[in-house]
Amino acid sequence: MDSNFPTRREVSARLFSVFALAGFAGGALAVAEEPTSSVDNGISRTCECIHQEVAFTATPSRLYKALTDAGQFGRLTESIMPGAAASTAISPHVGGEFSMFKGIIVGRHIEMVPNVRLVQAWREKDWDPGHYSVVRFQLNPQPSGTRLVFDHTGFPQGAADHLSVGWKSHYWEPLQKYLAQAPK
Repeated sequence: MDSNFPTRREVSARLFSVFALAGFAGGALAVAEEPTSSVDNGISRTCECIHQEVAFTATPSRLYKALTDAGQFGRLTESIMPGAAASTAISPHVGGEFSMFKGIIVGRHIEMVPNVRLVQAWREKDWDPGHYSVVRFQLNPQPSGTRLVFDHTGFPQGAADHLSVGWKSHYWEPLQKYLAQAPK
């Protein structure tokens, strides 16, 4: 056998690699080209995930503190769920637990980079036991405040519409109101 020519196994492996890369690149292009608009509430129908971007006039530090301090988060949820403040618990540590909205939302902090990023294993209490999704809050400073880039993945199939609306009504709108009133 001539060592200058690849074996059938080597040719097969190379072809498989090329086709796998082509498939991956095609999938990546499809995701990259998928448009998002305010009409679809940031829902991607290709991955059953939510991507939302929200501008806040507050600094990243104020926004991060409102998301990670039980007292502040509890106060901002009182307007939409009276009594929620008393039951809000948020650990300040990576790996620590949180419970919000009278225990309807629970989870753990996966990553905490103060004033920059917060990543959580997040779930609704009605989901199947052990089913956690991942939420990521990226806080990007802007001249007028902060642009929050939010991604939510891994939730149960069919829950995107409910969750997307919930993020706006239970997080972004109360945060906007709270931060407008909170001391600077």
